[in-house]
Amino acid sequence: MVSRKRFAAIAVLLVVVFALTACAPVTLDLNRLSDKDVKRAQDLLVKLAPLIKERQDRGNISTLTFDELYAPLDAQDRAFLEAFKKLNARELNVRIPFRGIATGKEELVVIKGQMVKVQGEAKELPPQFLPPDVFNAYTAMMAQMRKDLGRRLYVESGYRSSAYQLYLLVFYLSNHAYSLRETVKFVALPGYSEHGSPAHQALDFINENGINGEDNPKEFEDLPENAWLLKNAARFGFVLSYPKNSRDGITYEPWHWRFDRK
Repeated sequence: MVSRKRFAAIAVLLVVVFALTACAPVTLDLNRLSDKDVKRAQDLLVKLAPLIKERQDRGNISTLTFDELYAPLDAQDRAFLEAFKKLNARELNVRIPFRGIATGKEELVVIKGQMVKVQGEAKELPPQFLPPDVFNAYTAMMAQMRKDLGRRLYVESGYRSSAYQLYLLVFYLSNHAYSLRETVKFVALPGYSEHGSPAHQALDFINENGINGEDNPKEFEDLPENAWLLKNAARFGFVLSYPKNSRDGITYEPWHWRFDRK
């Protein structure tokens, strides 16, 4: 029969072993996640799905904090997610600059009621957030575009917190065969996205007919609105971040413009 002291010692040992296992460093295969880690990533998304849906329904998913993202997860899940947060950009050949961590608590202006057409049907875009000076510059730029062209562009994606960016990195792995090397060409690492950098805030544009260029960049490239941006956006402080043959290793994104504070 096991004595009470020995039983207590065994119990303590098991707790320590479990804690060490839960907190053990996670090493991710950058070329393709192992089958085990693919399953862990899928399970992680399932656990986070209620939180993400709730925040999307409330229209404030873009301001998600790390504390809120980690809250539904146990210690092992948090350690696994942390491994993605701590990925080495240089090892992944990421050449865009580190922009800093966006906390979700910055001063932001919310844009609501943006209506576009998708396959001929009216659709309201989710609420978008911008730093106040970026919002003012965007508003002035669209007023001038409307005056010159009789058209305008809408913000399909503005500010995104680094916590939300981390979620998106894991979410979009499945689109790229669970290869981190491929995924980071399309989805920035937390801290590297211009969407999560109020000091270098990016806007993804969409036109009133639902053309955003993400499936076919040439569709957006050929828009009169895009030609106007290329000629006039700099006057309002906006710069095309990822032109053709970008040295940053990011795919061509004619819809992605950054507010460049002088």
